[in-house]
Amino acid sequence: MSDPWATSVDYGPVRFLHRLNPLAKVGAPLPAMGLLVFSRDIALPLAFLALALVVILVGTHLRPRYLVALLVGMPALILFFGFTTGLWTDPAVVDRSTLLFRIGDYRFYVGSFILGLTTTLRLGSIFVLALIAGFSTTGPDLVRAMVQQLRVPYRIGYTALAAYRFVPRFGHELQVIRSAHRVRGMAGGRGPLASVRRYLGYVVPLLAGAIRHAERVALAMDSRAFGAHRTRTERYLVPFRVRDGVFLAIFWAASAVIVLSLTPLEFP
Repeated sequence: MSDPWATSVDYGPVRFLHRLNPLAKVGAPLPAMGLLVFSRDIALPLAFLALALVVILVGTHLRPRYLVALLVGMPALILFFGFTTGLWTDPAVVDRSTLLFRIGDYRFYVGSFILGLTTTLRLGSIFVLALIAGFSTTGPDLVRAMVQQLRVPYRIGYTALAAYRFVPRFGHELQVIRSAHRVRGMAGGRGPLASVRRYLGYVVPLLAGAIRHAERVALAMDSRAFGAHRTRTERYLVPFRVRDGVFLAIFWAASAVIVLSLTPLEFP
């Protein structure tokens, strides 16, 4: 599925999420993410967060630092931002709940923390749901899948793919420019002002390199008659298989079960 000549993320041992079509991994959590935007309770985002974590842990092979960030860092951030968001809640709205602490005339109630935690849980759940695709696919594969399955015009898709290739190239060019500045004695000085001056000195060489690279890419695409025909022959295929449809169906069914079990039905 992946371009064998492209620099990609080292995922380690291949698990089932890495074998799925990128569109299946992007499309599976979309309904849940849309529902979380309108959710106002704490149970629904918590359930979707747990579902996303299970899928990621079972379907991908995470490096230890990513695993720690996901299982320890993410809950810590949710609790921290839940507390800080709750500080902005009007105490009069939640004054019937238990008082946690008081500083002067300011009172912080349990209800304030719950409201803040609900907001941050929604954002955290949406973020972790997005990581289902983020941890198991690459940008080039996603672009190819959009061109092949969604019929996105290849002129747009592969232009975006060319832009995606610029990112690692800019990182390499930045390292070369830094080394050249150090060799020429242009990287002296310490402190924040010296750092700002150094980074400003990188702007012009990076911009010149970007223009040269864009010109080479444009000439190469033009010499290969890119965009001259309505369709093109794909070298790397990203097929949509039965297992992709099964994954979509199972994830959507699990999302529906969560919503129906945690959302009370109201009858007129």
